[in-house]
Amino acid sequence: MVQLLTFPEAATPPELRRQIHALHDEAWPPADDPAEPRTDASTTATADDDQPHHDPALHPVAMLLVDNGTVLAALDILSKPIVHAGHHYRAGGLSAVVTRRAARGQGHGRHLVAAAHKAMTGSDLGLDLDLDLDLGIFTCDRPLQHFYESAGWHALPGTVLLGGTPQAPFPSDQPGFDKVTMADFFSPAARRDRTAFHHTRLALYPGDIDRLW
Repeated sequence: MVQLLTFPEAATPPELRRQIHALHDEAWPPADDPAEPRTDASTTATADDDQPHHDPALHPVAMLLVDNGTVLAALDILSKPIVHAGHHYRAGGLSAVVTRRAARGQGHGRHLVAAAHKAMTGSDLGLDLDLDLDLGIFTCDRPLQHFYESAGWHALPGTVLLGGTPQAPFPSDQPGFDKVTMADFFSPAARRDRTAFHHTRLALYPGDIDRLW
């Protein structure tokens, strides 16, 4: 039976965490360029198999599809406060979205990303989540834009995310990247201000561990 499970990253059961990290290594081998984000919306961190990957300041939540103890697909939801155009928002994003290679082509990834979208809107999925987000925003590789759109997300025209830190920015339009910024707006304030997120450079600054989500 396939189950949708969520855990604060640090509370993810060790066996599931080891499987998640094995899926990361399968999708993004450790020999990859460490300057490149590990996935379309992911961390650049490295860690032991039984240790968390993300900066705890980003309140990482693991969301998994699990079939009889086997992780079929996984992603993480990261969140932080941001300031844009003089307004304060609580923003969340997807990170390290991955499907087990042997289980691809069966809709598990789309199912999980759509569930994450619903959870981030505040919909009751029977999960113990209280994300309280104004908006969701993250980057993906351009060929994956339609995949995320099919799961409820929308491309922001001309928008660049500034990752890293103000002292060492890691922008999504840096040379060698071909990224699209995906988003959706959940709270009344964010929906009112949505056009302010078009054609802009948004200061996300998630830090030195999760340089871009």
